[in-house]
Amino acid sequence: MRTIEWKEGVVVTVDQTKLPNETTILKMTSCNDVAKAIKMMKIRGAPLLGAAAGYGLALTAYHSKAETKDQLMEELVVSARILRNTRPTAINLFWALDRVIEKTRETEGNVATAVKAVIEEAERIATEDVLANKIIGKHGSSLIDDGDTVLTHCNAGSLATVDYGTALGVVRAAWKDGKNIKVIATETRPLLQGSRLTTYELLQDGIPVTLITDNMAGYVLSEGLVDKVVVGADRIVTDAVINKIGTYTIAVLARENDVPFYVAAPESTFDLERSSEDVLIEKRDADEVVKFGGVLVAPAGIEVLNPAFDVTPLKYVSAIIYEKGILYPKDFQRLSTQN
Repeated sequence: MRTIEWKEGVVVTVDQTKLPNETTILKMTSCNDVAKAIKMMKIRGAPLLGAAAGYGLALTAYHSKAETKDQLMEELVVSARILRNTRPTAINLFWALDRVIEKTRETEGNVATAVKAVIEEAERIATEDVLANKIIGKHGSSLIDDGDTVLTHCNAGSLATVDYGTALGVVRAAWKDGKNIKVIATETRPLLQGSRLTTYELLQDGIPVTLITDNMAGYVLSEGLVDKVVVGADRIVTDAVINKIGTYTIAVLARENDVPFYVAAPESTFDLERSSEDVLIEKRDADEVVKFGGVLVAPAGIEVLNPAFDVTPLKYVSAIIYEKGILYPKDFQRLSTQN
């Protein structure tokens, strides 16, 4: 079942801030609705942000009163600007907006033809994501052995994508291949995507999962309780992987304990025209840290640092799994030369 769908002028998705206790369906009819949902983390996960951005433009086109293609293009550019200003780190969002805008510009014909092109391209982006994730899962399964315990961080499952997942796509594929595996999921402070979302997905699939606090990662790795680490990515640049805050810590701990550290992400997450120093790391509201369940758990007015992501240098990455195969350290130099 897809996390996000197009329903003739309405985009339907699940409000991820309500899970796992409540399943609330969001029905969005405008670009502003999509932007608000992204800002409030009701929609999250790099590949899903790409699909949502494409659908945001599709909503603009579908409901447009433009009489010419030029007028429609102006509306799309404005909508794209609104969506670009939601979250700055995950590249998939920007990639999808650029792709839909470019496709529409290249389309010849009247307004109706252009509107159709926008919607079809948004749908294509979503469909391609599902296919890419399943291929990533197939490639990644080859790295997982029967009996392995896999540690994952944050949520890189179907809820972070259109369907199936990236890191959890690898887990799902290995499970489907008959491998008797287990998962250890970090809670992923401060918004608990691991405890709320990753465990929720795995329990639904019947895959054994154990929840740990973020500060237990060193313990489980040093005690030999983890065989592989598999995480997703919000942006892969020429020298690093940018992913949920805490990923760098786990990567260093994995290296120290001789545990392979794998990154699973679609090619739309690759940003090979930039290095890590060029990437803006999103800083989020202090309330996410000082409050727990809406209750203040720190002194009022305390200064807070709350970056949403951190940077993991490629030297800590054992392999990158994407839809075209598996990149090992010997292949990483290609990341700076492909473009």
